Formats: sequence, C-alpha cells, structure tokens
Amino acid sequence: MDRRNQSIVSEFVLLGLCHSWNLQIFLLMIFFVLYLTIILGNIAIIILIITDHHLHTPMYFLLANLSFVDMSLSSVTTPKMITDFLRDIKTISFGGCMCQIFFVHLNGGTEIVLLVVMAYDRYVAICKPLHYSTIMSLKKCIMLVVASWTTGFVHAMSQMAVIVKLPFCGSRKVDSFFCDIPLVIKLACIDSYTLGILMNADTGVLAMTSFILLLISYTYILLTVQKRSKTGASKALSTCTAHITVVVLFFGPSIFIYVWPLSITWVDKFLAVFYSVLTPLLNPCIYTLRNKEIKNAMKRFRNGYTDFKENI
Repeated sequence: MDRRNQSIVSEFVLLGLCHSWNLQIFLLMIFFVLYLTIILGNIAIIILIITDHHLHTPMYFLLANLSFVDMSLSSVTTPKMITDFLRDIKTISFGGCMCQIFFVHLNGGTEIVLLVVMAYDRYVAICKPLHYSTIMSLKKCIMLVVASWTTGFVHAMSQMAVIVKLPFCGSRKVDSFFCDIPLVIKLACIDSYTLGILMNADTGVLAMTSFILLLISYTYILLTVQKRSKTGASKALSTCTAHITVVVLFFGPSIFIYVWPLSITWVDKFLAVFYSVLTPLLNPCIYTLRNKEIKNAMKRFRNGYTDFKENI
C-alpha cells in the first residue's frame, strides 16, 4: 500500500476487559486492592531482605531482584487499566503503547532469565554444597542479575526495532487492556501473519529454552534430593517446590500467549491478567507462606519494631 495513503496513527483505543459500567467499577476496586497488595508485598520482601542480615545470602539477593521485577512488570500495565475503568473511551498514545510493549518485554525477559539463575543457585546449593559460597559469590550474583537485565533489554529492543517501523492505518482498536505485540501487529497495514509468527518466535525461543532448562535443572535437583537425608531433603524439597510453583505460574500464561496462542479473546485477556497481575501477587505469597526463614525474619522485624516503640 502506498505510504501516502496511510494515516499517521497518534493513538490506539483499548477495548479493555468488559463493557458493563457496573462490572468495570467492581473490577476497578478489585484490581486496585490487588495492585496495592503487589506493591506493598514486594516492597516488604525487599526491605526485609535488605535489613535482616540472616537473609544476606545469594538466594534472597535473587529473590529481592525477582520482587523488584514483579513489581515493575505489574506497574507497566495495571495502573493504566485501573484508571481506564473510569473512562468510556480508553485511549493510549502511540508512544505510550510502544513504551508498554518495551517495558513488558524488558521485565518479562529479565524475569525469565532471573528464574533460570535462581534454579542455578538452588542447583549449586543442593548438588555442590561444599563449593556454594565460592561459586555463588556476591560478585557472581551481581553479574548474573546484570546478565538477566541485559538479556531482557536486548529482547525488548529486538521487538521494538521491528514494531516501531510498521505502517499503521485503519483500525486503531486493541482488544485488550494494554498494548502487546500480537494484538498491535494485527493493526499494521501489511500482511502480518508471517511477521506475527516471527515476533512470537523471538519471545517463544527465549521462553521455551529457559523453561526446558528449568525443567532439566529441577528434575536433576529433585533426583539428587532423594539421595540425601530426610531432614535436608525436606528443606530442599520445600524450597524447590516454591520455585517450581512460581516457574509454572509465570511460564504457563507466557507460553499460551506467545508460543502457542489460542486466539480466543476472553482466554487471551484472562492470561494477560494472570501474567501481569496475579503472578506478581502470588510470588510474594508463595515465598513468604512456604519459607521458614522469611517467616522468622518477619518475626524478628516485628519484635525489633516493638522494642523500638517501647524505647521511645
């Protein structure tokens, strides 16, 4: 199509989760509470890990970074969704749409690699305990976290390098509550089928490669745990179960959105909500409810706070 006949798109229209005004008000209250819980829960974990010297270990250093990424991922889409519940016409500027795509894939790509790093940390701790402190030094942990963010940045930029150059015309309606690549590509004035497959393959390769590595890692860890004493095995199994739960909750929706899309609108919206809201909410719950050291740290924090108040 001749570019002279293409209109320059300055904004997109988000169709949101539903059209009923009463339901939107109900969802506004629900998601506001969920988002507040995500922010407070993840900030609490980060503060707890920073202030409690018992938690100054590689595993909790990585967990603090995971909490930050979860908080960032949810903040890219959820505040916009909440405010849009009060609007009849939900619009987002072209620049805002591109920013959402970039930061969703930046945080998503970072979390994918970070989960692999956390699996590697558990592998070293369980399978090579005598060399753990040497292998997982502070310098090594920082390098692994930087590598996670670098991978996420490169992945996001590879997506942006293609999508910002697409010609857009005609429909501006994005059938979701935020901009995501599979939906935005459909609005381009080109045959988007092949491009959509290539763009999804970019995310899919990263997600599936990491997911397979995680399955192999945790399978090897669990097999090793079976040979250990019951006490050590029970503690290691509890930790690994929490990690595996987080992996399944994060990768499940991602695989169905980018690797094996179902092309069912309400399912896509549910998976998008699960990916951007529920997973960042469940992660702190899983790690705090199943982690004895985190619970003990919370008790020490409460006791310290009580003593501080009494001394004032």
